Amino acid sequence: MRSFSYLPVLACLFGFGCQTRQKADLLITNATVYTADSTFSTANAFAVRDGKFVAVGKTDDLTKLVDADSTADLGGQPVYPGLFDPHSHFMGLGQMLDQADLVGATSYRETIERLRAFGQKNPQAIWLIGRGWDQNDWPKTDSPVRGFPTKAQLDAAFPNIPVALTRVDGHALLVNSKALRLAQITGGSKLAGGEVVLDAQGQPTGVLVDNAMQMVRRVIPQPDEKDKERMLLAAQKVCFSLGLTSVSDAGLNQTDIELVERLQKENKLKIRDYVMVSLGLPNLDYYLKRGPFQTDRLTVRSFKLYADGALGSRGACLRKPYADRPETGGFLLLSPTELERVLTQLAGSGFQANTHCIGDSANHIILDLYGKLLKTKNDRRWRIEHAQVVSPEDVWKFNRYSVIPSVQPTHATSDMYWAGDRLGSVRVKGAYAFKDLMKQNGIIAFGSDFPVEAVNPLFGFHSATARQDDKNFPVGGYQMENAVDRQSALLAMTRWAAYANFEDHLRGSIAPGKQADFVVLNQDIMKAPAPTLRQTKVLQTWVGGERVY
Repeated sequence: MRSFSYLPVLACLFGFGCQTRQKADLLITNATVYTADSTFSTANAFAVRDGKFVAVGKTDDLTKLVDADSTADLGGQPVYPGLFDPHSHFMGLGQMLDQADLVGATSYRETIERLRAFGQKNPQAIWLIGRGWDQNDWPKTDSPVRGFPTKAQLDAAFPNIPVALTRVDGHALLVNSKALRLAQITGGSKLAGGEVVLDAQGQPTGVLVDNAMQMVRRVIPQPDEKDKERMLLAAQKVCFSLGLTSVSDAGLNQTDIELVERLQKENKLKIRDYVMVSLGLPNLDYYLKRGPFQTDRLTVRSFKLYADGALGSRGACLRKPYADRPETGGFLLLSPTELERVLTQLAGSGFQANTHCIGDSANHIILDLYGKLLKTKNDRRWRIEHAQVVSPEDVWKFNRYSVIPSVQPTHATSDMYWAGDRLGSVRVKGAYAFKDLMKQNGIIAFGSDFPVEAVNPLFGFHSATARQDDKNFPVGGYQMENAVDRQSALLAMTRWAAYANFEDHLRGSIAPGKQADFVVLNQDIMKAPAPTLRQTKVLQTWVGGERVY
C-alpha cells in the first residue's frame, strides 16, 4: 500500500487555493484511511465539502489548508469507502422484516414453532408468510419426499389460515393445503420453468420450485405503497448500521423503481440503490424506450434475467445429473431461444444484462450467448450473477467477452456442507471459484444476495478471504485455492463493485471529486486476525458527507 505525499497538489486541483486556508464542511484527521484508489494508497486525513471529498492526504497538511465547520480526530481508527452490495434484494429485505424469520431453524418443528409465535404477535394476519427455511439444516426424516418437507405438519398446525414459506434461497415455496386450494393447484398443475413437487400418489406435497411459486404468490395480498415505504425505510436502517452505503435491488418493476426514486427525491431514502429492472414485457417496453438513467442516488441501467434456479432446491441447471438425484439435472427458467431474444434486445440498447446463473449448464449457455452478441473485449460490463458452478473450460470466456463475475462469498460457506453431495467430488471444484474468476479480468464484485444470506458485508469479507463460516469452520478453510486476498476483497466491495454498477465515476473510493461515502470500523479488517473479522462493528456510516449511522 502506498501513502499520499502530494496533498498540496491535490488541494490546488480541487478548488483549494495554495495561498489561503479554504472552507470545508468536515475534516477527518488522524485516521487510518484505506482509499481503495487505483494504487490502493492509504492516508490519514481527508476533507469534505458539498457532499464530496475535496482533499485526501496527511493530517499535518490538511490542518494547515482547511478551515472546517466540523473536525473529527479519529485517533487512528480505520476508515474505508462506503461498502457496496452489488447483488442484493433491498426491497426484499424490507418485506422480510415484516415476515416470520425462519433462518437458522434446525428442524421442521422449530420452523412451525417460530411461525406460531409470529402468528400470535400478528393476530390480524390473513396469511402466515415466512422466509428462510433450509431442509439441509434439518434431520433427513423431516424431508421425506425427494429431499423436501411436505405440507402435513403445516396442515396440522395451521388448518384454517393459508401459509406460504419461502426457502432460504428464494427458489422454493412450502405451502399448506389451504394455500394450495386458494391457488387452485392440483396434481395436474404445470408451469414452464418450475415444478409442483408430487408425492407417490401424484398429489402436491406443498413444495413449489421456481416459476411454480408464482401460482401461490399471485393470490397472496400484496403490500400497498405506504407499506412498501415503511419496509424500505426499515431496510435502510439495517443497512446503514452495517456500513452499507450502496445497495442493489436485483429485480424491480416500474412501480417499485418509481417509489424508490420518489423516496430518494424526498430525502427519506438516503441510501444509494443500483436497481436491476425485472424482466417482463411491460418493463422491457418502458425502459428500453426511456433508456438508462442515473442520479446521485439511483442507477437504472441493467435488466435482471434468470437462467436457472438454485443448487439447494436442485433447480440449478447442470450439464450432468445431480450426484444425489441422478433422475434430474435441474432446468432452465427461460428457454435458450427466449434468453437469446431478450439478450439481443439488450445488446442493441445501452443496458447491462445481469443474468442469474448457478449451474454449469446455465453458465455455459449464457456465456456463449454473451459471446455471440458481444463478440470480443468491450465496456458493456455485462454480468453473470452468482457464477456459482462454472465448467473449467468456460472460465476463459469471462475474459474474452469482458464479463464481470458478480458473486456472493457467503454462498460458498453456507453451501459447503452439502455442495459436494449435489455436485460430486470433481465438479464441486469448479464451484465458488472466486479467485479463478477474478483472474480473468482482474476484477470481481462481491455481494450477499440478502435476505438470502445475512446483510452484513463483513461476513462476505471473511468468507472470501478465510473461506470459513461463522464458527471459523473448517480449519484451514474450504477450497482455499479460490480464496482471495484482503485487498482484493475490499476492492470487490468498493471500487470494483462501483465499476460493476457503472458508478465508479461517482463513488467506490476515497478520492477528490468522489461522493463522500465512508465507514468507520472498530478494528482494521486489513490486519485483524481472521477469526475476529465477523465481530467487527460499524462505528459510523456516512453518505454524501452526512452521518447516517
